[in-house]
Amino acid sequence: MARLPSAERRRQLTEAAIRAMARDGVPRTTTRSIAAEAGVSLSVFHYCFDSKQELIESVITTITGHYVTVVREALRPRATLEETVRAGFQAYWDHVRARPDEHMLTYELTQYALRQPGFEHLARRQYELYADTYAELIDQLRRTMGLRLRVPVPVVARYLAAMTDGLTLNYLVLGDDTAWAGILDTVTAHIAAMALPDAAQDGDPGT
Repeated sequence: MARLPSAERRRQLTEAAIRAMARDGVPRTTTRSIAAEAGVSLSVFHYCFDSKQELIESVITTITGHYVTVVREALRPRATLEETVRAGFQAYWDHVRARPDEHMLTYELTQYALRQPGFEHLARRQYELYADTYAELIDQLRRTMGLRLRVPVPVVARYLAAMTDGLTLNYLVLGDDTAWAGILDTVTAHIAAMALPDAAQDGDPGT
């Protein structure tokens, strides 16, 4: 087995955990099965992760990073704010459609953490991460497009986190991906209405 830097080995084990958990479910996924999925010994797993809590936090952070990367790339400025925001939503939605098992796993991780004594903080951290991520994306838009928000960034961020969380779960339950374009258009219009041009004006509630 080739020796890899610790960070790379952790990444490899985290991706293996995502595959195993998405396939077998969180409660049935063991450290041994994750090590087997990654093709490493159990001792390598324990060298990289001190606990299952640490692994689950890495899984949550990594899954979020998967779709944030594509959304951030899609949020390059376009002719209008609406087009830019809609492109970001579309990138997220394409990721949901392409990797539904991964997104379904996020809900299972939440339930698992809430029901497992000592893991509750992971569920809180998961949803704090969602809000923090949207805040970063909003700030990216503010900087690149010169926006002043009518609503404070933390409020918009939590609104977006709650909206996409509910929308994703609805899709995973109901399917029919053609039905959601109109909803995304509606949310896009709502978000665009929260912004005004010229972030340099005084009294910006987004600062």
